[in-house]
Amino acid sequence: MSQRVLLLDTKTIEKMKEFYQDDLASKLPPGALFAAKPFNCSVTAYKSGKVLFQGAKHEEEAAIWEQFANNGTAPPTTKTVTKKEATNQSQFSTMSLIGSDEVGTGDYFGPITVVAAFVRTENFANLTELGVKDSKGMKDDQICKIAKQLIKEIPYSLLVLPNTKYNSLQAKGFNQGKMKAILHNQAILHLKKKLNHEPYDGILIDQFVERGIYFRYIADQKEKVQENNMFFQTKAESLHLSVAAASIIARYAFVKEMDKLSESAGFEIPKGAGSHVDQAAAKLIRTHGIEALNSYCKIHFANTEKAKKHLKL
Repeated sequence: MSQRVLLLDTKTIEKMKEFYQDDLASKLPPGALFAAKPFNCSVTAYKSGKVLFQGAKHEEEAAIWEQFANNGTAPPTTKTVTKKEATNQSQFSTMSLIGSDEVGTGDYFGPITVVAAFVRTENFANLTELGVKDSKGMKDDQICKIAKQLIKEIPYSLLVLPNTKYNSLQAKGFNQGKMKAILHNQAILHLKKKLNHEPYDGILIDQFVERGIYFRYIADQKEKVQENNMFFQTKAESLHLSVAAASIIARYAFVKEMDKLSESAGFEIPKGAGSHVDQAAAKLIRTHGIEALNSYCKIHFANTEKAKKHLKL
């Protein structure tokens, strides 16, 4: 395997770990500080200061950090917010935007659902009256009630990544960040086609990775949305109704998918990834066999091994 080794200082290694936070591996080789698997490359940093780059894009990845170590230049894929962009961020409240968000990434059971939604400025009052807002803190029954009305009011695109496909991609080396980026890109593409060239002021994505990493994740896609008026913001649900609406519809879709899994399993499938989930996974194995996990769960989560311990497999 092609590889390169750099000897880097503590500051650079700390910056690297922060940079690759979405790609970090759970299992570390002996003596390692962290291991990460960004697309087409693997990076392992050791306590000795040596950093090993392996894979198809190892030279490009190593060059980024060699430059950083030599002159302090920030990695080119990190986001630099310009004055113009900062101004745009303060104007979200007056813009007609495509917003996108996802649900289910932290849940052991169930799929990932991603929604892109378009909210025009003239829709603001009506959506606010419906109760569209940051969905955090809202109960699922309230979200579902609003979503049933919301899907009649605005254009949107929904994608559901079932567990079988998720597990297949994960086994091929796709991390969750890349999966989400591809899904967001596809949802936005589908929505733009629905809009049929209707103008919009921008695209706002609820940020889960840095801007540059997002575009790196979708670089191999046949079609991709890569526009100057794309914004990546954490807590974007609170910045614009388009992302709040996308989040509500995505949660509604996730709840419906979880209901289907519960019906299929013959008992209620829980949300989240806590100890109650381990017990439910053990019950699923007892009832339907261990092979059933592939259809119900994100099997690389630690819950799988915990469920096996419940059964002493």
